[in-house]
Amino acid sequence: MPGPDLIVRQLGVLDYVPVWRGMQMFTRARGNSDGDELWILQHRPVFTLGQAGRREHIHGDTAGIPIIKVDRGGQVTYHGPGQVIVYTLIDLRRRKLAVRGLVTSLEQATITLLANLGIAATARAGAPGVYVGERKIAALGLRVSAGRSYHGLSLNVAMDLAPFALIDPCGYRGLQVTQLSELGITLGVERLGRMLSDELLAQLGYNSHTSTKQLPDALRRHEQGV
Repeated sequence: MPGPDLIVRQLGVLDYVPVWRGMQMFTRARGNSDGDELWILQHRPVFTLGQAGRREHIHGDTAGIPIIKVDRGGQVTYHGPGQVIVYTLIDLRRRKLAVRGLVTSLEQATITLLANLGIAATARAGAPGVYVGERKIAALGLRVSAGRSYHGLSLNVAMDLAPFALIDPCGYRGLQVTQLSELGITLGVERLGRMLSDELLAQLGYNSHTSTKQLPDALRRHEQGV
C-alpha cells in the first residue's frame, strides 16, 4: 500500500545545526518514491546568514548568540524559542511546483492563517515574507538541490524580539518586526504550528498526510555521527 503524500513532523525545540545538517542528509538521500515532509519546530537562539548574507548586517556584540552561515537564500535573521519554524522538504519536480510557487504558497498560508485570527497581513514584491503593516512577522528562505527544497519559513509567535535589534532583519536597515502575542493572539506555539501546516497543506494540494513527533532518520543519523 502506498504511503501518505506527506509526513508532518512536530519536533519541539532543537538546536539549529543538527536540523540543518539533517535536512541536507534527507535531501541527498531521498529517492524518487520517497514522500515529502514538513518539519515543524522551534530553535534555540541563533542568527543565520543566508547565501547573500553579509556580516555588516549584524551590529556589535550578539550577546553570545551564535552566528551560522548557511545555504538558504536571503540575508540575516534570528531564530529563537517562541517562533514557529516550518521546513519544507518537498520534491518540487514531482509536484510540478516552481520555487516561486512554493514561496507564494508559504506566504499565502501564513496570510490565510493570520486572517483567520483577525489579523490583516500582506506579502511584498521583491521582499519575501509576510508583513503586518510595516512590520515583518514571518521570514522565509529556501534551498533547492536537484529539484528538491529544504529550509522554509519562520513565524514570530511569542518570543524575545530583542535580538532582532542586533541585526538588519533580512538585510533591511530599520525594518521592524512584530509577533502574534503583540497582536493579541494567545494561542500556543505548537498549536499555531499545526494550524500553519494545515494551511500550507491546503495551499500545496496534498491528498493525504500523517503526523508524528518522531525524529526523521536523517536527523537521528546526524546526531549519531553516521
